[in-house]
Amino acid sequence: MIVAAGGGGDAVAAAMLDAALYGEEGPAVILTYAWDRLLIDPVPGPRGPANFTGLRPFTRSVQTVPADAKPIAPAGSTLPRLAAELPHVLALIDPHHGAEGITRQLEELTEHLAPESIDLLDVGGDILAKGDEPTLRSPLADALTLAACCQVNAPVRLLVAGPGLDGEVPAEDLRDRMGPTVLTLTAEHVEPVSSVLEWHPSEATAMLAAAARGVRGLCEVRDAGLPVPLTDEGPTVHEADLDDALNRNELARAILATETLEEAEQHSREICGYSEIDYERNKASWLGTQPEQKLDPETTLRQLDQFEAEARSRGITHTTFRRITEALRLNGKQRQDLRALLLTSRPEQYQAPLWQIPAEA
Repeated sequence: MIVAAGGGGDAVAAAMLDAALYGEEGPAVILTYAWDRLLIDPVPGPRGPANFTGLRPFTRSVQTVPADAKPIAPAGSTLPRLAAELPHVLALIDPHHGAEGITRQLEELTEHLAPESIDLLDVGGDILAKGDEPTLRSPLADALTLAACCQVNAPVRLLVAGPGLDGEVPAEDLRDRMGPTVLTLTAEHVEPVSSVLEWHPSEATAMLAAAARGVRGLCEVRDAGLPVPLTDEGPTVHEADLDDALNRNELARAILATETLEEAEQHSREICGYSEIDYERNKASWLGTQPEQKLDPETTLRQLDQFEAEARSRGITHTTFRRITEALRLNGKQRQDLRALLLTSRPEQYQAPLWQIPAEA
């Protein structure tokens, strides 16, 4: 069993990890949030079972997301499509009952499945944060899964893939918080999720896959345009001590006994100074006031030229389709149309699943 610590991107990375470490043993059960950012889901925060139709009971507190499940409008989710393209069982984390609720889910799954191993996987390593890092942006999901995994009555191995690739805690700050390298991902390990990477919006997992395929440089991500180095460390997977991570993570310790998501969110405001769901609420409200930009091919490519020139001046060599979508002020529904336009007009710049900024105009 693999617990995807953050959002949907960690579930894709879990499928890569499963192929790399356990490929001979059949597909793992992946316990994951339905927490897609606003490009996919216009509703702030994570989705729970009540936000879907077609879920299937697995244990008393756990439901699985099959390919024919559907998010209830206006919510959106990548999980049903992910279930259609991966052989894994996707079990839904429900954070609305706090860390105690997730702990209960884990205990039921452990009893039901008797798994040979339980891995808690985080892409980037912000699960190893203290909580006061100025670059930290989304600590709540990781803190909830960390708090729950530390309370379950079963051995759990904490794994960090792609140190620093989430753009939150730099790789150099994580080195003394991680243990040995368990694995270095390669292009072969990416292959089982290659079709998923063609549409999934996760930036951190896209960079993890690109790094495993040998892409190196400086990648710009998110609406804020954060620069993330793609180095030889990018495709590595490290083991970290679970108890050390809990002792370091002030938010995870504070939410151990929470019974609602609102409680956990309030602790985040007090400890980290913000809640990532508040950020999503504010951004969703702002997006609701913006006029929709028309995706005119000629205008879009001209805007892309300007964006690339500015990115090049910052030393950027690659970017994500999410970053381009937001930089050009297009909405999430237009991301795939934008991607299709770019791949048709300038296919030589596609270094799957990233977009390469040309060295010269």
